[in-house]
This record gives sequence, C-alpha cells and structure tokens, in this order.
Amino acid sequence: MELNSLLLLLLTALVCLTSSQDSCGNRPLVGPPGSSRIVGGRDAPEGAWPWQVSLQLLSIHTCGGTIINNLSVLTATHCFLKFWGRKRLFRVVAGLRELSTPGGHAQIRFISEIRSHKGYNHVTTENDLTLLLLSSPFNFTDHVQPACLPHDVRHEFILNFSHCFISGWGTSYYKGEHMNTLQEAEVELIDRRKCNLLSWYGGRITENMICAGLESGARDSCQGDSGGPLQCYSEDEERFYLIGVTSFGDKCGVPRRPGVYARTSRFADWLKTNQTASVSAANRLNTRLISALLSVVLMLF
Repeated sequence: MELNSLLLLLLTALVCLTSSQDSCGNRPLVGPPGSSRIVGGRDAPEGAWPWQVSLQLLSIHTCGGTIINNLSVLTATHCFLKFWGRKRLFRVVAGLRELSTPGGHAQIRFISEIRSHKGYNHVTTENDLTLLLLSSPFNFTDHVQPACLPHDVRHEFILNFSHCFISGWGTSYYKGEHMNTLQEAEVELIDRRKCNLLSWYGGRITENMICAGLESGARDSCQGDSGGPLQCYSEDEERFYLIGVTSFGDKCGVPRRPGVYARTSRFADWLKTNQTASVSAANRLNTRLISALLSVVLMLF
C-alpha cells in the first residue's frame, strides 16, 4: 500500500511537471471585479492579485513585479539602477498579502538573470521594463498565478476592458511609509493626447507609455509601487491582462499627474524573445527533475 501511494505521488508530480500552463489572468479566490495605500486605495482581499510579487532587497520591500510565467517576473528597470550586478541581494516573494507575515502561501525565489530593455533612458524613463529570470520556478496555486499579456497593440484594443486596477505595497502619500498590507485601487485609462496636454505632462508621454488614474489624482501609485502591475479585466475573455508596468509620476496623487506605466503591448516582441530563455530553462529543469523521479521509480522495482 505504501509503495502504491509513493508511485501515485511520483506520477502526479510527473504530470505537474510536464503539463503546460495554459491559463493566465485568473484569480481563483476572488470573483470578477464589480464596482469598486496606493493613494486612494484599500486593503486587497486575500488572493486578489496572485501574480503580484514583492521584490525585496536584503528582505526589505523595494518594488513590485508581475508573474508572467513560472520562471519570469516583469518589473521596472529603474528599480535596479543603483544595484547593477547585485542580483544576489534580491529575492522575489509571491503569494504574499502582508509584508510582516508572509504566511504559508508565500513562495520565495531568487534571481538568476536580470534582462533590462536596452533602450531604457533614465532621463525620459522610456522603455522602463526589465524581465527577471528566476533560479527556480514558482509552483502555481490559488495564491500564485501568472497574469496574461496582450499579444500586441491591436489585441489590447479588442480585449474590451471593463475595469482596471493598480496594486502594491507602496506608500499612501509622497515620501510616506510602505504599507504592510497589499493595496488595490480601481483606476481609469487616460488617453495619451489628454495626458500630454501642457497642464498635464506636456508632451512627455510616448507611445510606449500609458497613463492611468483619475484627473483629480485621488487614486494613484506611489513610491514602492514601481514595477508593479496595471491590470485590466477583459469581459470577453473573463481574465486579467497586464497592460502596464508602474514606471513614474509627479509625486503621488497630484491632480492631472496620473501614474505613468510602460505599455506592455508595445513590447510584445521584446517579451517573446526574452521569455524564450526562461521557457528553455524551465524545460531543462523539468527534464532533470523528471529523470530523477523516474530513477526513484525504477529503484522501487
């Protein structure tokens, strides 16, 4: 009986390792969005944003990030400007709601490679996007899931978004303290032409960026939210898409100065190219694990 149980466990593990992740943008613990301290935010329910991660420097939260597959996290390049070559100082924590009490659903991973967009400009904040390749894959659970990515700009346009949210542990006001509990806030996508008006950002917003928030400034991302997700719900596909990566803003919660995000649909080709490496690494890792499990099975006979 014990032998049969062990064999069943090993076979289950093999299935898990060889099965592909064909689902994204789902949050098993929370239903579809209805109406609704990120500035103007509220505590996020348990499991509300299972793709949200905390990037921690020496165990201290510094930035957010988004899981896009079990070995890849998307974040902002400016989070690493002061720490080039020091990837060993960072860790990535998923399945987390409260920073002080990670709990049993949290998964901690380390970074094997940092792939920043080569076109990043620290003056204009153009191309503020970095892909983190992890040293070991996440185990997808109800608390840890990947977000979907738009295939391109046209795909983003036809997804029929109904609700958009920002999330993170950033400060609830400019130069404040990080929040202990994950915050969320519903925001509006703002047309680039409006965001580029002289009384707004005065032409600074490029096609690779997207503005989101409220004209009043009542809901906004802030310090510590950088690299985190701007996520929108597609009514047609009933799942969330990562539309933007938190990049910059004028302080926090300032009228006509909404948060600015790297527009992921504009980087679809770059992401596909760089994700290939992480998928290959995952396949090599799974092959090694499967071989090890099969060796154990053979030894039992």
